[in-house]
Amino acid sequence: MGLNQFKLIIGFITYGKSTAKYLPYFLSSLEKQTRQDFKILAIDNSEERGNENIEYIKKNYPAVDIEWAGENIGFAKAYNKMIKKAAGQGAQYFFVINPDIILEPNAIDSLIKTMDSDGKLGSVCPKIWQWDFTRNKKTNIIDSCGIVLKPGLRFIDIGQGRIDKGQFDEVEIMGPTGAAAMYRLSAIEKVRQNSQYFDELMFMYKEDCDLTYRLFLANFKSKCVPEAVVYHDRTIEAKGESNWQVALNRRKKSKQVKKWSFLNQQIIFIKYWHLQNWLNKLAIIWYQLKMIIFILLFEQYLLLQTKDLFTLKKKIKIYKKNQYKSV
Repeated sequence: MGLNQFKLIIGFITYGKSTAKYLPYFLSSLEKQTRQDFKILAIDNSEERGNENIEYIKKNYPAVDIEWAGENIGFAKAYNKMIKKAAGQGAQYFFVINPDIILEPNAIDSLIKTMDSDGKLGSVCPKIWQWDFTRNKKTNIIDSCGIVLKPGLRFIDIGQGRIDKGQFDEVEIMGPTGAAAMYRLSAIEKVRQNSQYFDELMFMYKEDCDLTYRLFLANFKSKCVPEAVVYHDRTIEAKGESNWQVALNRRKKSKQVKKWSFLNQQIIFIKYWHLQNWLNKLAIIWYQLKMIIFILLFEQYLLLQTKDLFTLKKKIKIYKKNQYKSV
C-alpha cells in the first residue's frame, strides 16, 4: 500500500438533528477500535451547511473527511459518492455504517480478518444487537444477524427482536443489512449497474437488499461475524413474519418510509422477475395481491406510488444473469 493508502475506508451519513445526538457515542467507539488503520468519510445530507453534525465533527474529529451534499441526496447516492472515492484511493474494503451505532473495540478487526480469510466473500456484517439509546443501555436483543431471502423476493433481517443465545451464529446469510455492512470493493465493482453500486432509483430503503441480491447472483458469499458486535438504535423494529405481525409493524412506520419501501420493492420485482422460477413468480404474485388488498383497505395513499413507478420504469435496469463472475 502507498503512503496514504488504507485497506479499509469507513463511510457514514448524517442528517440534521436526527444523527447529531449519536455522534459522540459513535465516533468515540470508532476511536477505541483495536485496529486503527482505516480512514473515515462522511457525507452530510442536512439541509443547512452550518449544522451541528459538521460543527461537532470538525471540532472534535478533524481527521474525518466530511462533505456537505447541499441537500438530502439519499442513502444510495451519498454512499455511491463515498465508495467511488474509496475505490479511487485504493482501498480493498468499504464499511457502510449508520451513525446510530456503537461498536465493541474488536469489531472492525474481526470483520477485516474474516474478509482476509476468504476471497469469495463479497461482504460481511457484524452481529448487531439493539441499543436502547434513551437509557443508553446495551442489550443482547438481536437487531440483525444479516439478511436472508424469503419466497417472493422478500428480504428479512435474521433474528430481529429475539434474545441472542448464539442460535444464529452459524446461519447462512445472503448479505448484510445496510446499517452495518463491510463490502469487498472488487466484488461490488463487478455488480454495479449504470456505474452505481447502490441503485440510485432507490432513494432510501431496500437498496441494501438490491445490492445483496446482485452479489448473490454473481456467486459471492456473505457471512455474519459473531465475534464482531455492534449496537444499533433502530427506529423501527420488525417483529414476526406473519401477515398480522407485518400489518402491526407497519403502524409504527411513517408514511414516507412506507412510500419508499413500497416503491423500492416494486423496483426489485421488476429488475429480477425474469430470473425467478415459476414457484417464486407465483409467490411474488400472491404477495402483491395481499399487498394490494391491504393498501386498498388501510393505506390508499400508496396507490400514488404506482404513478412514480410508471415514471421510473424506463430507467430501471434489468439485471442480466451470469453477467458477472466472482473473484
